[in-house]
Formats: sequence, structure tokens, C-alpha cells
Amino acid sequence: MVLRDQRSIEKIKKRLLEHYPDAQTELQYNSLYELLVAVMLSAQCTDKRVNIITPKFFKKYPTIEALSNATLDEVKELIKSCSFFNNKAKNLVAMAKMVVEKYNGKIPEDEKELVKLPGVGRKTANVVMIEYFHKNLMAVDTHVFRVAHRLGLSDATTPEKTEEDLVRAFKDDLPALHQAMVLFGRYVCTAKNPKCDECFLYDLCEWEGKRAKKA
Repeated sequence: MVLRDQRSIEKIKKRLLEHYPDAQTELQYNSLYELLVAVMLSAQCTDKRVNIITPKFFKKYPTIEALSNATLDEVKELIKSCSFFNNKAKNLVAMAKMVVEKYNGKIPEDEKELVKLPGVGRKTANVVMIEYFHKNLMAVDTHVFRVAHRLGLSDATTPEKTEEDLVRAFKDDLPALHQAMVLFGRYVCTAKNPKCDECFLYDLCEWEGKRAKKA
């Protein structure tokens, strides 16, 4: 449920877009294949860590075909510093095999097809569609979820329902707003010790735990 009036929503939207005019993912990639792998690795793992892992990963597996022929142990060894690396390794290899066998080596360019791939949930698919194809979609990770609730844009208990609330509230500019909310949540409205004293949305924040702003 969207809790804010449209006027407040428009103020939040305007400020996010003004403060992050060129917001984009901090994941490093050069192709749709590299982006998909990076986003899959980033689940419950920092972008910084993923960017440390991927150069060696893509050197060994430069294409989806190369990854489809990889052994599980080889992939695990390359991504072992990533959270949940055992499960991610299985999904990466299975994803690549499915792309090669079912999609003739071409990664689907539609979110409904992307979510059919092993290890690719709605959030991952939406992030790929937002970043690579600039689709008017919203993806809800832990940062977006936290920010949406602190700003009173949603009271939903799941990422999926929160996504629906944000789409209903913002309607357009969703790719830019998604990236802006990620950066805002990562560097300002952090889970612990949020930087309320430098928050450009402080006066619009409805979070009971917000700190008194310094004079």
C-alpha cells in the first residue's frame, strides 16, 4: 500500500533524480552475459566484492558457451569469496547450459523468459532489464526495500509487493529511480548509522528511528 500523497511522492521523486542524475549500477560489465553473471553474483554480496571476482571469472569464461562447459569445482574456486558461492556456482553453470541448449546461446531479452533461467529471480531479471535495456521497471533489493519503507512509500512485507507499490507511486522514470534509491540506501540511508544529518530527504522521511538533524 502506498502511504504517501501524490504531492509528497513527486517531491521525493524530484529530489532523487536531482541528486543522482547519472545513477547507474556499480557492477562492472561489458556485455549482457557479463551483466547477468555479475547481478547473479551480487545477491547478498557487495558490488565491490563482485567487481573483484569477475575479471578472473570472465577471463576464464569469456562467453556463455565457455561457462556452460565449466566444471562446478572450477567455478566454485573462482567465486569462493562471494556469499553463498556453492549455490551460485550451481546456478551459474545451469543457467549457461540452459541458455545454450534452449535459447541457442542467446540470453533472453525479456524478463518473463529471464526468470525461467536457474538462479534468476524477479529482482535479478528486472535489474538486467533496467540496466541493459532501460526498461521502465523497478527492482527491489535490500536498499530499495529499506528506503521505500522509511520514506513511507510502502508498508508491504515482501519485495514483490514493495515493487508494486513503487511502480504505482512513481509510474515513470523507474530505471533512474531504482538506481538512485540503491545509491541513496547504500551511502546515505544505510541500515545502521544512517547519515540523517546529510540527508536531502530528511524532511520527507517518516521513519520513527531517524536521528535528529544537526543544526
